[in-house]
Amino acid sequence: MADAQPEAAAGDTKGGSFARRDKLIDIQKKAQARWDAEKCFEQDAEEGEGGDGKHFVTFPYPYMNGMLHIGHTFSLSKTEFSMGFERLQGKKTLWPFGFHCTGMPIQAAADNLRRDIINMYKDLNTDEEEKEAEAAAEAEAKARADAEAEGAMPDLTKFVGKKTKAQSKKGKGSQWQILESMDIEREIVPKFVDPHFWLQYFPPLAKDDLKEMGVKVDWRRSFITTSVNPYYDAFIQWQFLKLKELEKVSFGKRYSVFSPCDKQICADHDRATGEGVGPQEYVLIKMEVLELPAAMKSLEGKKVVMLAATLRPETMYGQTNCWVLPHEKDGSEVYYGCYETCTPGEIAVVAERAAMNMAYQGLTPEFGVANLVLRVKGRDMVGIPLKAPLTALERIYTLPMLTISMKKGTGVVTSVPSDAPDDYIALMDLKKKPALREKYGVKDEWVLPFEVIPIIAIPYKRDDAKEGSEPVVTDVAAVVACEEYKVASQNDKAALLLAKAKCYKLGFYEGKLTVGDCKGMSVQDAKTKIKAQMLAENLAYIYAEPEKEVMSRSGNECVVALTDQWYIKYGEEAWRSQVAEHVSSGGMNYYTEDTKSRFDIALGWLGEWGCSRSFGLGTLLPWDKQFVIESLSDSTIYMAYYTFAHILQSGPFDGSVPGEGNIAAKDLTEEVFDYVMLEKPFPKDTAIPKETLDRMKKEFTYWYPVDLRVSGKDLIQNHLTFFLYNHCAIFPKKQWPKSIRTNGHLQLNGEKMSKSTGNFKTLRGAIQDYSADGMRFALALSGDGNEDANFEFDVANAAILKLTNEIQFVEKSLSDTSMRTGPLSLFIDTVFDNEINRFARSAEACYSKMNYRDAMVEGWDKMQSARDKYRAMAGPVGMHKDLVMRFIEVQTIVISPICPHYSEHIWELTGHKDSIMAARWPKVGEVDPMLVRMNTYFDKTLSDLRSKVEKARTKNKISGCTIFTAEEFLDWQQTSLNVLRGVAAGAGFSKDFKKGMMALPEMAPLKAQTKVVMPFAAFCMDDFDARGIEAFELKVPYDEMKILQDSMEYMKRELGLDEIVLEKWTNADAATVKKLQPATPGKPAVNWIFAA
Repeated sequence: MADAQPEAAAGDTKGGSFARRDKLIDIQKKAQARWDAEKCFEQDAEEGEGGDGKHFVTFPYPYMNGMLHIGHTFSLSKTEFSMGFERLQGKKTLWPFGFHCTGMPIQAAADNLRRDIINMYKDLNTDEEEKEAEAAAEAEAKARADAEAEGAMPDLTKFVGKKTKAQSKKGKGSQWQILESMDIEREIVPKFVDPHFWLQYFPPLAKDDLKEMGVKVDWRRSFITTSVNPYYDAFIQWQFLKLKELEKVSFGKRYSVFSPCDKQICADHDRATGEGVGPQEYVLIKMEVLELPAAMKSLEGKKVVMLAATLRPETMYGQTNCWVLPHEKDGSEVYYGCYETCTPGEIAVVAERAAMNMAYQGLTPEFGVANLVLRVKGRDMVGIPLKAPLTALERIYTLPMLTISMKKGTGVVTSVPSDAPDDYIALMDLKKKPALREKYGVKDEWVLPFEVIPIIAIPYKRDDAKEGSEPVVTDVAAVVACEEYKVASQNDKAALLLAKAKCYKLGFYEGKLTVGDCKGMSVQDAKTKIKAQMLAENLAYIYAEPEKEVMSRSGNECVVALTDQWYIKYGEEAWRSQVAEHVSSGGMNYYTEDTKSRFDIALGWLGEWGCSRSFGLGTLLPWDKQFVIESLSDSTIYMAYYTFAHILQSGPFDGSVPGEGNIAAKDLTEEVFDYVMLEKPFPKDTAIPKETLDRMKKEFTYWYPVDLRVSGKDLIQNHLTFFLYNHCAIFPKKQWPKSIRTNGHLQLNGEKMSKSTGNFKTLRGAIQDYSADGMRFALALSGDGNEDANFEFDVANAAILKLTNEIQFVEKSLSDTSMRTGPLSLFIDTVFDNEINRFARSAEACYSKMNYRDAMVEGWDKMQSARDKYRAMAGPVGMHKDLVMRFIEVQTIVISPICPHYSEHIWELTGHKDSIMAARWPKVGEVDPMLVRMNTYFDKTLSDLRSKVEKARTKNKISGCTIFTAEEFLDWQQTSLNVLRGVAAGAGFSKDFKKGMMALPEMAPLKAQTKVVMPFAAFCMDDFDARGIEAFELKVPYDEMKILQDSMEYMKRELGLDEIVLEKWTNADAATVKKLQPATPGKPAVNWIFAA
């Protein structure tokens, strides 16, 4: 997708000119130079704990495998806007910013580039060969063309491709091309084969881009991760020593998503797709082949088993058959594999994908190797007799089912028609349809004798059952469900889904076994026992696979492996309870209920997490240095490192230059960090001066805990929950996080952001196109909450126009000597003054809730509209100078968290010596609710008049109007309002109140007027929903006539009328009363004056 032209659409008078945008860029450069010179964002701790007087914010350090993009920027803008607002509240604010380099993404990218270069080298060495092939192909194509031209028949036994080998390679994506797409010079690209070069190249660029954005970051505290940085490396080693000391880390075999290419666990940050996907554990049921089909005769003498994956081993008592996939839906062949298992002499029949997972779980003779003995077509697998465990049937048969996926489970599906609607309806299809049996060569004796076997008693209640009726117990839930939802065949997919959901839920949570050793036991309890029994008797294996497809950044599909690893014991009951209490205690602010509920869900399922890897960038596990700590595990408490990072390191991000404390990294022992962060005794024999460690301790004590953590909602399932777990384990309660604010993904122009489609924009590109403040303006309007947001190029372009127009307004106002001075004597002055107060307060409330779109609406849009209305209403009288200057000052401050460069410029224009960064939230007066009501009344009245005059002009030429106002309602209206007010103040309005209103005793005298009473009452009740009890007032508490009289000239201009007459409704003549709806308090009536 092509980018929007940054400013031609932004209203510049010269088509294609970028003058307005460039002016904003000049302003931002000047402002940033001032902030740098004054070190506005460098903050040092004061004595003691910062408490409510400080605001310490953090944002997950971005991964340094490329340039920052607008998606990063959207999330971190929430942090930036928060910094601006809290600074205006007088708080001491700190935002440090680091850069994440741990894990496999950089390593994988470097490896991919190395492969690209090797392939390019090979291609260069085969150029001559390819040229000869191209020449031969061209000659042959020419000969064919000549032959065809002469009417000869070409040799159809020869194929001539349209593309040569060299041509076919052009345009394919590669790591080389990805780097070049970032505007990296071709001569530099080969250096990226060294993963450490990425660490040197991208972080400085990210810093430059963020500074161009104008973020309020204390850059003294920045760093990169991994062992390259010895200071951060020492900190992470300390963290893991603490976790081990607290027995939060353990070692053993665990199921984990694993990359066969990288030969190690593939965590979320190491994945190209499938983030958040975990292992799904199954029981593999062994169904022994009793007679080998012709296609499998070579396996004679072996014990051949078909392995079916199930989540419900307790249902195996009800097996009546086994399903296999005969072919794909398009008719293409499907192949099953026969593989050696870990049991000597045993051959298992499964899909290839399942075999690969089994190979990494100790279910094959050699780890990581699936030894294929034989491939068999799916259609040759139909009709195999099997001995299935637990079922009372001596033999069952394999039957065809076309809905099986070879990418889920093993491709072999056991059938329990009593409790699985899919199985029941597929079995019935085969029973009822001889043609279907004939198509797949299914003999009658394989199907017809087999009936549903009842195994689980379930209390079943139909969805359409009468309320209060009792459920009926059934032991064939699938049969009943298919009848209820009218499932006639496997094609009734929607109904089948409903039946499946109901059967599974009722069966698992309320079912009781009616057969077997666990007869009478609940399904939930029996499941574990039967699983253990089958494993003990060698009737099954434990097996796992990824819940969904996971692709590593190295480009291969991941499996689940059972490997030795160090893991963090997330989910441990006592630890989980500690975190859950903090999440629910009220001590945490989540800003939205959705975020809070997502944490509750994550805490409910999150379990042990593998924290070690065999290789990659990162910190070595301090007690077992053959392992590297993975990227989601070294990023949970680094916020504490920020507090004293500038004392440890300076200059380059890699810690190669000591910081202000001149500390050697080797001296950062466990005892040193204990003293700084955990109030432990001063370390003995340390080479670090006490005053230096005390300074580190002062910084930590003042800034901690984290006041705000901002992140995308997708990190709740891992990083953010880890963040809470680790803080609760290592630090005392007073230093646990105080708030977390999450957001959704960012779309561009309503579409998913994607490099492959071109719908993509870097932070650098956005600033170049729209200026920092134009971009920030649009980001603030992109959205809040956890739903996906939308950055629109048109909004960013419009922001350029709005900001530059406002600069022109300010410049003109400063030089305008014609504006009024003196007291604020006019009604329009008091209303505008009140509106400034109102919108400053409402914007402040939005900022405090981190609702920045609403803050922009209140603090910019509505305040601008109030100013524009004031200017229009003032007309020839003119605006008041002091009031205009007050508006400029208040709005400049209110908008400064979003558009700080613009605000800095206006602040300087209006004569302030200090930076806008030293400003405080404007002190505004109390909002006068009566003025608000009066202003609302006028706006609504003018809007109604505008609609009416436009409609009237379609029929007649209008020159003026008479506006009638009323001081009180008609008698029947007053009676109705008194009744409504009484009900509202008492029990409130019931659901059926309107239906029974006329039956109330007070309404009896009005029964003859029901046709006018009820619409009036309905309107008033709707008004009550919007305005509250004032909707039932008998009189309005302001002078309508005076408001309209004071605004007469403005109304004439707005309505395009020569004359407006104001009259009391009581003075209306009989003809007018008969023609018009009567005026009521707050709702004038209008009679038109027609032109001669």
